[in-house]
Amino acid sequence: MSIVLHRSIYGRTGHTLIVLHGLFGSLDNWKVQCQKLAQNFTVHALDLRNHGQSPHRVEMSYPSMAEDVLQYIKSQQLNQVCLLGHSMGGKVAMELALAQPTIVRKLIVADIAPKPYPPHHNDIFDALQHIDLASLKSRREADEQLKSSIESSEVRGFLAKSLYRQDNKQFNWRFNLPVLIDQYAHLAAAPSHRGTFTGPTLFIKGGTSDYITQGDEKVIRQYFPAAQFKLIQNAGHWLHAEKPEVFTHIVQKFLLD
Repeated sequence: MSIVLHRSIYGRTGHTLIVLHGLFGSLDNWKVQCQKLAQNFTVHALDLRNHGQSPHRVEMSYPSMAEDVLQYIKSQQLNQVCLLGHSMGGKVAMELALAQPTIVRKLIVADIAPKPYPPHHNDIFDALQHIDLASLKSRREADEQLKSSIESSEVRGFLAKSLYRQDNKQFNWRFNLPVLIDQYAHLAAAPSHRGTFTGPTLFIKGGTSDYITQGDEKVIRQYFPAAQFKLIQNAGHWLHAEKPEVFTHIVQKFLLD
């Protein structure tokens, strides 16, 4: 069953662009890019289920998340939309484009391929579970607790953005950690739909990221025969945050062509 997704809308001009964040993220991570893209498009940034301020549910599969986005599109009475998704959000965007190709005008996938991935978030899950939220006093304290397991200050900072104070002043995570752990096999899987999306499609890869490999082009073209590819040098998996100007320029050019 679909849910009502939390959203932020930027701009009121041009084609509609829907932006979908990745695992552990939220629409807030995309605020800078959405503001820039709103110069040419009406941008709808969404919190996917079990993330940000959207509702929590026990199911966390790509068909269920794609259905959430589809129902959002219908509720806003949108016709054809452009989709931009990063990582997990990229898989949601692919699932929706494959299942409902007539409603998608253009598709942009940031640093993820339509394939299953081996588990690679176990260290993060373990680190998050070991934080005592009941006694936590600040995000800085959370950062200190995460240091022993997560070396990257960028990753720790990214995770800490999802900490918030509840009405009782106790910290909690915006994302639904127990469900993300329980449903992780679904999140690591490939999109489930076996159709094709023949519309304009762009895959953007981070130059230092290994999420998209040279051998993935064949499977990408099986699903997305019109796929184009762009590489952002010296950018990792969070390429939109590491190289925001380059990333936004690539997105704008593709969508405006």
